[in-house]
Amino acid sequence: MGTDPGQDLDDLRLFHTGEHPCGYWPDRLARDLVLDPRDPRLAHWYPLALGWGFRRSGDIVYRPHCHGCRACVAVRIPVAGFVPDRSQRRCLARNADLVLRVLPAERTDEQLALYRRYLAARHPGGGMDGHGANEFEQFLIGRWSEGRFIELREPAARGGRLLAVAVTDVIETALSAVYTFYDPDADARGLGTLAILKQLEWARREGRQHLYLGYWIDGHRKMDYKRRFRPLEAFDGRNWRDLDVGDPV
Repeated sequence: MGTDPGQDLDDLRLFHTGEHPCGYWPDRLARDLVLDPRDPRLAHWYPLALGWGFRRSGDIVYRPHCHGCRACVAVRIPVAGFVPDRSQRRCLARNADLVLRVLPAERTDEQLALYRRYLAARHPGGGMDGHGANEFEQFLIGRWSEGRFIELREPAARGGRLLAVAVTDVIETALSAVYTFYDPDADARGLGTLAILKQLEWARREGRQHLYLGYWIDGHRKMDYKRRFRPLEAFDGRNWRDLDVGDPV
């Protein structure tokens, strides 16, 4: 898996899940490769697992491992090489009035209300639109991970309304963008793009090497935005390499 040879991996256990409906293609079945969720060393393995193309959801560290399908490609941005393009600079300027706060990963009623509004607008009938407080915490807050919530708010002079939350994991050399939810009535602001730009600024300030973006899927409209962040690296199952525009991964 391209592991650090200094790490003893002999007793690291992985499991296959059973097949379940694919969250991206409704006509397909998916299954995942999962690190043993009972392993007390998950916090220790997690930075390595990100480098192997894995992802965190709650306390579960997984990567897709579907029969006959390799559509999900783990991607990350090399922070030092990133320069915002014209559209991204416009997004930053358009949102220069917003106030950013980095907080511990602890749910508030305000965040939960925004999360539920976002799911109802963006994922109706997809199974997540019924999420409540328990699902919020199971999905976004890990017991062992070092997570943070980036809040983006209107200025206090305009009421300080919460517009977006970017759930971000912090490891020694990188940040990982776990999930972002935002006010569906503020689409014109480009808050999803803004969240990534702010995570990149944070990573650069602290000298971290990468921002992990989870999975990109060629041809999937909800995933295509990730390709607009350049340079972008993709994990091919063994190594990370540059993902060029038009690259048939």
